[in-house]
Amino acid sequence: MATPYKLPSGTWCVKPYSHEEPVYNADGTPVLLPSGKQKMTRKYKTITGPTKKAVELAAAQFVLEKEEELAKQPKQKKVDYTLLPLTELIDKYIESRLVLNRSLTTIQDYRCIQRNGFQDLMQICVKDMDKELLQESVNMESQRPCNRKKGVTLSPKRLQNEWSLIASVIRKYTSSLDDVLRNIELPEVPERVPDLIPAEVLLPAIKDTDLELPVLLAAWLSFSMSEIRGLTKSKSISGDHIRIAEVVVVVGGKDHRKDIAKNKYRNRTHRIPPYIKSLIDKVPGDRLVTLTEAQIYHRWIKFQDEHRFKHMTFHDLRHLNASVMAALRIPDKYAQERGGWKSDKIMKKVYTQTFSEIRTAVDDKIDGYFDNIANPISENMPWEKYRAWLTLFGKEDNKKSQKEFMKFIDEHQIAT
Repeated sequence: MATPYKLPSGTWCVKPYSHEEPVYNADGTPVLLPSGKQKMTRKYKTITGPTKKAVELAAAQFVLEKEEELAKQPKQKKVDYTLLPLTELIDKYIESRLVLNRSLTTIQDYRCIQRNGFQDLMQICVKDMDKELLQESVNMESQRPCNRKKGVTLSPKRLQNEWSLIASVIRKYTSSLDDVLRNIELPEVPERVPDLIPAEVLLPAIKDTDLELPVLLAAWLSFSMSEIRGLTKSKSISGDHIRIAEVVVVVGGKDHRKDIAKNKYRNRTHRIPPYIKSLIDKVPGDRLVTLTEAQIYHRWIKFQDEHRFKHMTFHDLRHLNASVMAALRIPDKYAQERGGWKSDKIMKKVYTQTFSEIRTAVDDKIDGYFDNIANPISENMPWEKYRAWLTLFGKEDNKKSQKEFMKFIDEHQIAT
């Protein structure tokens, strides 16, 4: 029951809930939620009276009348979901995912699949589906032209993602097709092995460009695009550490800032390497990276074309970070902690002291590797000869070794 309150005039007022109404824009078009459903607003009945008791009695009478009105309405029969077309079941499935706080980008992808994928199934009821129908639909979908690339069919990976939604929806509302769904054959997804640009090639090339900071945050600290775009000086920087406090995702062509990352393992903290700190200090505003996702994407492609690099995605920079940690023989648990990768191994263990002595040593090793490349002793460092010299003399890769190497080639008059 709503709580009565006294107005300045001395009259008492109470506003019990009445009903919901749809919300519209000024031009008459419906306001839509990220799920695609129309936004609703709650309406309340305003009741006034001379005393608190009087408005409480009137409110109780109003609520009772509403309940009696609802009781007179015919009770809804239990819905047989197998009689509903697939597209309506997807609507219901999305509503249930929203309750579980699924990410806006996930919901957006569900809607994209609903609009574009498996269109031959969308108006078919689950009760009319069988193995032959579903397998034929999968086969047809595998030949569907890709919306983003002309002359290319849907990739096996994308088909697998689309089918995952369709199968999950069907399983949620009926168990009669469980065996059928288990036996649907999908095209094999080829293992993607990205052709990574070596750090010693990438970092000098990206230096002093508007992409340097976002690229280093991805390749050095293993931050994703949404994490990088969510970084701010006010919320992400604390002393000499940087943490993932917010992420920025694109939904419906617009930026949405969220205070949680993809999973709890991604809400991590790193020590800020001095070189990256120097770049952050040059940023004039609060946001560390002001470029939009589209701007980063297009400039990253253009940068690779200009340097005639084989294309790798911006997200592949996280793979580059992982490959560097593997090459440096960083223990798995620290590599996974830095990258925020979820795994059974991490879920079974709790690391209470994030910046332990071992973790600090790990950071030193990784920071030293990237810092030597980003900020070398010499702009003309002959990297291949340097690595051979390290191997020959069993040296660690650091600034001291770089100085010794430059002195070595100078004393022995070795051409660079």
